[in-house]
Amino acid sequence: MKKIIMLLTVIIAGTAAVFAQDAEAIIHASRDRISADTVSSRSRMVITAKDGTTSERVIDQYSKDGPNGNRTVIVFQRPASVAGTRFLTMEKSSGPEDRWIFLPSLGKVRRIAASEGSGNFMGTDFSYDDISSASRKADLDTHTVLREETYGGKPCYVIESRPKNSSYQYSRMVQWIDKDTKVGYKIELYDRKNTNSPVKIVEMKDIKDVQGRLTPSVTTITTTSSGTSTSIYMDIMKYDDPIPEGVFTTAYLESGRVR
Repeated sequence: MKKIIMLLTVIIAGTAAVFAQDAEAIIHASRDRISADTVSSRSRMVITAKDGTTSERVIDQYSKDGPNGNRTVIVFQRPASVAGTRFLTMEKSSGPEDRWIFLPSLGKVRRIAASEGSGNFMGTDFSYDDISSASRKADLDTHTVLREETYGGKPCYVIESRPKNSSYQYSRMVQWIDKDTKVGYKIELYDRKNTNSPVKIVEMKDIKDVQGRLTPSVTTITTTSSGTSTSIYMDIMKYDDPIPEGVFTTAYLESGRVR
């Protein structure tokens, strides 16, 4: 990450620089490994409470590349208590992404401030930042290869990522990335109060080939302090299906229709 000491220092420093460079390249390869102009999906979101009881929600998600980065819309379809809730994120060329949410009970679109990133997303274990983490830009963090080890029978890189901006809700993230496929299997998220134990653990399971892309069909996030968890089961996944530009607007959030 007196001539003998100087030489050793140069070797160690040079090796650390290479590891740092390789770590960022691995992160880029993992986040950019699926090449698709659009992604459309329907999934079941199962929320498990501390006492083991569960509740289920059905959501549709649409993502599409834009001139400044990725844009994603999440639409809650069931149950009736959340149906019609719509959430939009839009990456920008610089700075934090823009986020808006439409709640039918309020009847209007509300902008989500960057300072609300750690806020709970619709009663799940996901925060607003967590929802956006898959497309988080690699240059927002400093990455280091901690080690190489086997996870789930697969040889993986274990990479630590530390946000450059102290306002981000996590102090560091540690993830396990398959050395061959660059599929991410696990992420540990640490807050600023306790950097030794993760506050959340994200696991990607049941990897399937969907239109030639290796895709996790189950993603589970667990809040370690409460013992609660939220699992997303992917029922339908389509790559490169046409999505109208009008979907990625606040007008669509408000009406649910493309104008």
